Amino acid sequence: MTDIALDASLANARARLARALDAAGRPPDDARLLAVSKTKPALMIRQAWQLGQREFGENYLQEALDKQTELADLDAIVWHFIGPLQSNKTRAAAEHFDWVHSVDRLKIAKRLSEQRPEALDPLNVCLQVNISREVSKSGVLPEALPELAAAVAELPRLRLRGLMAIPAPAESLEAQRKPLAALRCAQESLKQALPEAPLDTLSMGMSDDLEAAILEGATLVRLGTAIFGARAPR
Repeated sequence: MTDIALDASLANARARLARALDAAGRPPDDARLLAVSKTKPALMIRQAWQLGQREFGENYLQEALDKQTELADLDAIVWHFIGPLQSNKTRAAAEHFDWVHSVDRLKIAKRLSEQRPEALDPLNVCLQVNISREVSKSGVLPEALPELAAAVAELPRLRLRGLMAIPAPAESLEAQRKPLAALRCAQESLKQALPEAPLDTLSMGMSDDLEAAILEGATLVRLGTAIFGARAPR
């Protein structure tokens, strides 16, 4: 993708988000764009940063760490880890990311809390919910969410910000909205149960269901191909 194409695709993504917010009757700053940069070179992230994008999502830890080293001169860049996280990789995530979206077990949360450096702000985390109950997907099941959320909210070096989900694909807008509405309701229930937790984030919505996600209250939408083009195989 050329500089001009990246400029255009990022502008298109921002315009699409703005239209969706307007159609949902929400303020224009009510949701943010997370540029999913997995498999993309650091140069493209630098170009997107130069175009004003500040938040980037990565799925593969070592790839992300290499990019962070190469882009260490960029101010105010915010790194989100959005992929599955294994126990043996929690230290690197705790030390080098601002957000982790894929917490689905207390063991992982405890390790992130213990390994978060004191010199850094608490790590922002979202709990990944398997909202469509897919066997192939990671995430805590909805009925186990309240217990996990209560435990994570007590961990000292974490800040429980909200929920994340990747629902099963659906064709119609109404079918897309159903699991996203369930995630929103789950978050509303957690706000009642955990009034001290800063539960202000719903990380949901990608290229195929952005409009549905915005209608259901998404505050962080994850777009990759729509910004950076088709992904190269790893």
